[in-house]
Amino acid sequence: MSQDEIVALLVSHQELQRQMDWFKRQLFGTKSDRRILPEDSRQLTLGESLQLSDDSVPVPATTIREHIRKKRKSSSDDEGELRFDPSVPVEVIEVPNTEVKGNEDDYYVVGEKITERLAQRPGSYVVLRYVRKVYKEKKSGEFSCPPAPMSVLEKSYADVSFLSGLLIDKFRYHLPLYRQHQRLQAAGIHIGRSTLTHFVQRVAELLDPIYTSQLASILSSEVVAMDETPIRAGPKGKGKMKTGYFWPVYGDKDEIVFPFSPSRGGGLVDEVLEGYEGVLLSDGYAVYDRYAQTVNGIVHAQCWSHTRRNFIEAQAVEPKLAGNILNLVASLYEHEGKIRERKLRDERKQRYRAQYCKPIVDEIFSGLGETMQEHLLLPSSPFTKALHYALDREDALRVFLEYPNVPVDTNHLEREIRPIAVGRKNWLFCWTELGAHDTGVIQSLLATCRLQGVDPYTYLVDVLQRISIHPARDVGQLTPRRWKEHFADDPMRSDLDRVRSRAPGRLANSVL
Repeated sequence: MSQDEIVALLVSHQELQRQMDWFKRQLFGTKSDRRILPEDSRQLTLGESLQLSDDSVPVPATTIREHIRKKRKSSSDDEGELRFDPSVPVEVIEVPNTEVKGNEDDYYVVGEKITERLAQRPGSYVVLRYVRKVYKEKKSGEFSCPPAPMSVLEKSYADVSFLSGLLIDKFRYHLPLYRQHQRLQAAGIHIGRSTLTHFVQRVAELLDPIYTSQLASILSSEVVAMDETPIRAGPKGKGKMKTGYFWPVYGDKDEIVFPFSPSRGGGLVDEVLEGYEGVLLSDGYAVYDRYAQTVNGIVHAQCWSHTRRNFIEAQAVEPKLAGNILNLVASLYEHEGKIRERKLRDERKQRYRAQYCKPIVDEIFSGLGETMQEHLLLPSSPFTKALHYALDREDALRVFLEYPNVPVDTNHLEREIRPIAVGRKNWLFCWTELGAHDTGVIQSLLATCRLQGVDPYTYLVDVLQRISIHPARDVGQLTPRRWKEHFADDPMRSDLDRVRSRAPGRLANSVL
């Protein structure tokens, strides 16, 4: 065997070993990017104490006031105090005193003790029975009967409270419709499973104009972050599903939308970002770079977190070289943390980055350039790939130094993709591409509710009733961000909530 063949086998062995290590991490290891620094003189191990020499300068002592520390209650002593909001219904149960029973005249009440326990009903569904009396006028013989209350969905028996709960259970708590159907049957309510799907589709059609208005609001932002995540949508054949993609778009007003596309091509980027002028923040996917180069008025910034991940994967092959880069990136993130702590904005933030962050970025790229010239690296090495990934995107990775409102990474966007990823593990797929679009519409509004600190149930109950009477030209007021300003103080309630408000903790049987 020749020397070249031996080298080729060694290279192949290293690549296969790297792939095997990667698969083991995916199956058995953690997927976190957290990096544990090696031990050094600044980090003490558990049980280790700092030994001072005899000639060290003694630390002056300070006298403090003596205090008594309360004994910490162990978890085995008590389960803790039950805490709940005033909105939680409370059923009052009076416990009779058998010793006093029959002799109440010999006692008088001096107080009471209260014990609270958390309980649960098997089903939380309620049927609202509207009783409308029919009157007949004696003289004319004409009949008079009030109309039934308006329904969100025309000719539907679903109350707005049920529709809102259906969406929240599926898209916020990831409970598939077939499981909700099973829960309905267990509660004694028998409706078709396809009916639930039909409800979701019709509600998504009502919310679609609000979704479109929210996208327009995002495109007015100075900085827009964009990414993509897969979703199985539409049948591809027997037992197979097509792979589509959500392309989440995050604006600088804490709003997000999830447009759907059946492919990962750049067509949807052109469609969604049409007319946008500002900074586009993304990962290293080539579609974004090509779009930014062909459209005037767009500055392309890229994510440092994605760049860092490549060096984390390369650390096992080149621990020293990759470790130096990771230490510098860690310093960069430390300064970004100080910017958040000091709440620096605009010019102050830009000056801080120019003073502290720019030298670190310069050192990273100068070090990568020197490494490429001084070290002989195999093209298949993970460190080589990480090096070229960073150098090829140097201009985009430096954009945050020039624009103070540009984040250093897309982590804020990736956190909002998590509900989509969790949903994929629960409801698995969307049966049609139209269903995937509807999922993106509903998920966009629910995710924005969370970002804006809006209760999604209250929001949906109000908006689904308000949308039919709200002027179409002011549909932007129904997005969660602007709804919080205009309607959150006095939202529209469902009939079920009004019944509960009349009888806290109980539902009147005469009404329902």
